[in-house]
Amino acid sequence: MDRSDHIGKRARVAGWLRRMQREDPGAARDRRTELVLDAVRMGWPVCPAAHPLAYGCSCDRVGCPAPGMHPMSSAWQTQASTDPAHVRRWLERYPDANFVTVTGTSHDVLDVPADAGALALDRLGDEAGPVAACGPERVLFFTATRGTPVDEDEWWPCELDSHPETLDAHPGLRWHCRGSYVLLPPAQHPSGTQVRWIRGPETPLPDPLRVLDVLTDACDTVGATAADSHWLMGR
Repeated sequence: MDRSDHIGKRARVAGWLRRMQREDPGAARDRRTELVLDAVRMGWPVCPAAHPLAYGCSCDRVGCPAPGMHPMSSAWQTQASTDPAHVRRWLERYPDANFVTVTGTSHDVLDVPADAGALALDRLGDEAGPVAACGPERVLFFTATRGTPVDEDEWWPCELDSHPETLDAHPGLRWHCRGSYVLLPPAQHPSGTQVRWIRGPETPLPDPLRVLDVLTDACDTVGATAADSHWLMGR
């Protein structure tokens, strides 16, 4: 990719961020119920998460390494729900909370640097499926999952793909599968932006291996490194 193309991709990412920053915070909060329940209607398990504060994170951990980007409860894997009534109660009880969706049962997520995400979107076109911008640095590609409860032996946890010692195979990319989660729109990101859909959750989930191929090439094109993988998110 030549310099002008690279600048063009960065400009597109900057455009996403400007749109997020212009969105009225009150309107985003009003839309939170609709957006979270959209995910529930797709069969994606969700649970409440911490939210960023001026001094860091709403959780009680001093020096939280991922402010507003982790579930409230350590039991998030069993707590996550697809029951609309239950989720509505959470939304009412925790009006400032972010929400995460737990991966590895109904969907997976491939998580890449924003430059690589913009390039991959061009290459995938309508094959991309749901895609979200997560802060200024990351783009989330939602895909079909590799594992379901009926093929338990075929599952493996996210950490096998995303542990720091195993990142060199796909530098810059993280595969959120069993044992992980990602923020859902319109979560407040610690950067001050909102997590925002680029392509909505109603878009069919694509084959993860097809998307993985394109994202791996895109990460290589933009020069992503293992240090870009943000492997702590979801642990």
